[in-house]
Amino acid sequence: MMKDIKQTIGNLIDKQNVSFIGSVDEEGFPNLKAMLPPRKRDELKTFYFTTNTSSKRVAQYRENPKACIYFCDKRFFRGVMLKGVMEVLEDAASKEMIWQEGDTMYYPQGVADPDYCVLKFTAGAGRYYANFSSEDFIIE
Repeated sequence: MMKDIKQTIGNLIDKQNVSFIGSVDEEGFPNLKAMLPPRKRDELKTFYFTTNTSSKRVAQYRENPKACIYFCDKRFFRGVMLKGVMEVLEDAASKEMIWQEGDTMYYPQGVADPDYCVLKFTAGAGRYYANFSSEDFIIE
C-alpha cells in the first residue's frame, strides 16, 4: 500500500513527457491517444490539456464525457490510470490560463484561435501499478 498517494503518483505524473487520454467513440469502443503532458494540474483531481477544437477527441467528449488519462514510467515499469470526466472548455479565461509562448505553432490565430480549446479532466478514482501489483484508490 502506498504511503502517500498524492506524492507518489504526483511525482510519477510530473516526470513524464507523454500522457495518454482515453475517450469513448460513437460505437462504445475505447479510444486512446498520446498527448503532451497536462499544462496544469490540481493534485490528482483536475488536469488541463490543450487540443484542437476540430479534433475527433473533442467530438467524442462532447458526446460522452466519460474519460480516462494514463501516465507511464517506462523506466521503472509503473503507471497510473485515472478515470473521470472530460469537459471541453472554450471560454477565454480557461484558454488564457494554460496558453504558453510558442502555442501559435499549433494555433496560428493565438489564444483566441477558434481551433484552440482546453480539455479539463476531473478524476474520481484511479489505479496505480508498480512492483508487479496494482492498487485502486478514490480521489476526493
